[in-house]
Amino acid sequence: MQPDEFVAFLGEAKASAILRTSIEEAAAPAMEAAVRAGIRVVEFTLTTPGALERIAEFSRRDGIVTGAGTVLTVDEARAAVEHGARFLVSPVVDPAVIDAARRLGVAVMPGTHTPTEMFLAHRLGAQLQKLFPAPGLGPEYVRACLGPLPFLRIVPTNGVDETNAAAWIAAGAHAVGLVACLFDADEIRAGRFDLIEERGRALLGALGR
Repeated sequence: MQPDEFVAFLGEAKASAILRTSIEEAAAPAMEAAVRAGIRVVEFTLTTPGALERIAEFSRRDGIVTGAGTVLTVDEARAAVEHGARFLVSPVVDPAVIDAARRLGVAVMPGTHTPTEMFLAHRLGAQLQKLFPAPGLGPEYVRACLGPLPFLRIVPTNGVDETNAAAWIAAGAHAVGLVACLFDADEIRAGRFDLIEERGRALLGALGR
């Protein structure tokens, strides 16, 4: 999948599942619950033990696009792509990581918060701009940024939940990232993956998916 194809795929899917957990054995079943709910774009943060193995596992599945999150170095970018990641996400704007993604032929979504950071990421070649963390103004912040910068593809993450997911899209967000609103840490520890699936369905329902 080429970077532009991923951008289109994410825009159609409207949401990605972003998993960060310290419990290695829970990572696969937690993400499997999200997939059962209907989510087709999945991201394992590299802070999750065994993340590269999970990326390799899920990248072999038809209809699922798998990426790596919390990519902070060129070596991490390379390892993630070698294990099957088709997109890379970072909490910050790092020109070296953006350039590495370009050379590796995958989409990249650096973390941005201000219009300056979003524009810088765009100018450096990032196809998507992660809004992290989502600001207190909520969806109106996206609308305000897109006014003078309509070519941006903003993807808010932290701050998205079932009550406002549709509002983010209506404000012009390209898609939303589902983190804590989907993967509850207590439920992961308890192995209540059924609740994750249930919430995933509700979140997609809120997005009209």
